Amino acid sequence: MGAFSNEELSFSSNFNFASSQDLRLSKQIHDNVHGNIYIDPLYLKFIDTEQFQRQVYLSCTLRDLKQLGVAHMVYPGAVHSRFEHSLGVYWLANEAVHKLKTHQGMELGIDHFDIQTVKLAGLLHDIGHGPFSHLFEREFLPQVRNGLDWSHEQMSVDMIDHIVDERHIDIDSGTIKKVKDMILASSKFTLTKSSREKQFLYDIVANGRNGIDVDKFDYIVRDSRACAVGCNFQFERLMETMRVLGDEICYRAKDYLTIHKLFATRADLHRTIYTHAKVKAIELMIVDALVKANDYLHISSHIEHPSQYWKLDDTILKTIETAPDPELKESRDLILRVRRRDLYQFCNEYAVPRDKIEHFKDVTAHDIVCSQKSSGEILNEEDVAVTNVRIDLTRGRHNPLERFVKMGHPMQFLHLHRTSLSIPLLHFYHHSEPFNLFSLYAGWTCCLCQYPFFQGTDYGFYKFEHQNLFNYFSGLRFIFPDLTPNDLIEIKDYESDEKFSIPDDRISHLLPSSYQDMIVRVYSKKAHLVEAISDAFENFQLKTYGIKAQVHATPEKKKRRV
Repeated sequence: MGAFSNEELSFSSNFNFASSQDLRLSKQIHDNVHGNIYIDPLYLKFIDTEQFQRQVYLSCTLRDLKQLGVAHMVYPGAVHSRFEHSLGVYWLANEAVHKLKTHQGMELGIDHFDIQTVKLAGLLHDIGHGPFSHLFEREFLPQVRNGLDWSHEQMSVDMIDHIVDERHIDIDSGTIKKVKDMILASSKFTLTKSSREKQFLYDIVANGRNGIDVDKFDYIVRDSRACAVGCNFQFERLMETMRVLGDEICYRAKDYLTIHKLFATRADLHRTIYTHAKVKAIELMIVDALVKANDYLHISSHIEHPSQYWKLDDTILKTIETAPDPELKESRDLILRVRRRDLYQFCNEYAVPRDKIEHFKDVTAHDIVCSQKSSGEILNEEDVAVTNVRIDLTRGRHNPLERFVKMGHPMQFLHLHRTSLSIPLLHFYHHSEPFNLFSLYAGWTCCLCQYPFFQGTDYGFYKFEHQNLFNYFSGLRFIFPDLTPNDLIEIKDYESDEKFSIPDDRISHLLPSSYQDMIVRVYSKKAHLVEAISDAFENFQLKTYGIKAQVHATPEKKKRRV
C-alpha cells in the first residue's frame, strides 16, 4: 500500500481489454491519446455508417465535424474531429466499467449487458452534434428558431434510432433504451434518478450529478494536446481509484486536488482556446453567414429529422462560398472576410464585478448603441457584435470542492465515523493506507477500539446489512482469536441527516475565492467604427456599474485602424 506513484497508477488499456475479449474479432485503431483501441463487431456496425461518419461527399467525412469548431483557425493543430473523440470516450467508458467490475463486480452485479450499454453510450454520445461544435446549437439555432427546445443530446438519441432502423442492426431494444438514457443523463431531458437501476452506470459517460465523466477525461487531454497548451491533469489516477458507494461513483478524499485540477483545466481551456477573442470573432462571423444563408438553404430545417440532419457538417461553409447563387452573396462575402483574416475587430472586454454576477443579464448590441456619445459616428445595432462568455468550474458561482460530511440513514445500531467526504453530489471516501485486511473502501466505518494496531485507523465496510458485518467478523477471528463482536461494534442509535461544510481555509489558501467569470466582449463589424464602439462600451460600463470595469482602455492604434 502506501503512497501512490505515477507508475503505480498507470495501467494498460490493452491488457485489461484483452483479458475479457477475443481480440481476433476486434478492429484495432491506434489513437494518439490512448494508444491501441479495440472495437468489437457490434460497435463497428454503428461506426461504419454514413450517419456516424457524416459522409456527405466522398471527400468529406465526419472528420470534417471538428471537435473544436473554428478554433483551428487560431490554433492550427486543433483539427481533430468528433470521430476521434467518440472513439476515445468509447475506450475510456470501457476501461471505467471494467475497473469497477474488477474491484466490485460481485457487489455491484455488473454484467455483460451493463458493459455493452456503457461502451455504446460512450461511442454514440456526440453523434447528434451539429456543425462547428456548440456554435450551431447555442448561437445559430436561437437566432433562426427562437424559443426552440433542442439539444444535441436529444438529436443523438434520435440518430441512434434512425441508424438501428435504417441499417437493421440486430440489437436488443432494452440495450438501446438504456444507451439513450445514459446519453441524456446530464441533460434536461434525463429521467428521474429514482427510476434507474445501477445509477452509478449513468455517471460514467455523461455525469449529471457532478460533471466528472470520461467525456471530460478525453476532451481535456485531447484538446490540450492538439492545441499544444500542456495538461498536467491525470485522469488515470481517478480511474484507478474510483469506487461505487451508495450507487454513486466516489473518489478518495486525498484526491480532491486532482478533482479540482480537472475543473480548473477545463476552465483554462475555455478561457484560452474555446473563448479566445479571435475564435469568438470568427464564430460571430460564421453565425452571421449561416443566418443570412438560412432562408435560402433552409439549414435549420435539417434538425427536423435524422435522415436529413446527418448530411449537415462543417462543409456547409464550402457549400456557401462556392455557390454562385446571388441569394448567398452576403454570406459568401462574410466567409471571404474570414479567409482573408478581415475579422470583426475586438474592441474591449470586462469581467462583470463579482457582486453583480448573480443578477447579470446578457448585454446586447442594443445596450451598446444606446450608450453611444451624441457626437461622432452614428452607430446601428448591425455594426456591433456582443458576446457574453461564462466560464466556471461546472458549478456556477460555487466552489466545486465545497464538500460536506454527510450522514444519511446509516444502520441504527452502529457507531459510525464520518468518513464520506463529498462536494454536493460528489462523494469522496477515506482510504486506509497501511493494511488491506478486507474491504478498505467505505461510506461508513466501524470502531475497532480494543486493538492498538487499529487505533487511529478507520477500516471500512461496504454498506451491507448488519449480518454481513458479522460475517466479516468471523473472518477477522482467524487473525485475532480473542476478538469479540463487542470489540468490533459499539451499539448506538446514530441515525442522522447532518451535513456540514468544510471551510475553504481548511483546504488550501492557493485555491481561488471566486469560481465563475462572466466576461462581456464587444466587437466592431467595421474597422472604422472601433473607436466609436469602444467609447460607447465604456459609457455602458459607467452607466451600469458606476466604474469602467475593463482592465485597460482600447489601444489607440486599434482605434485608428481602418
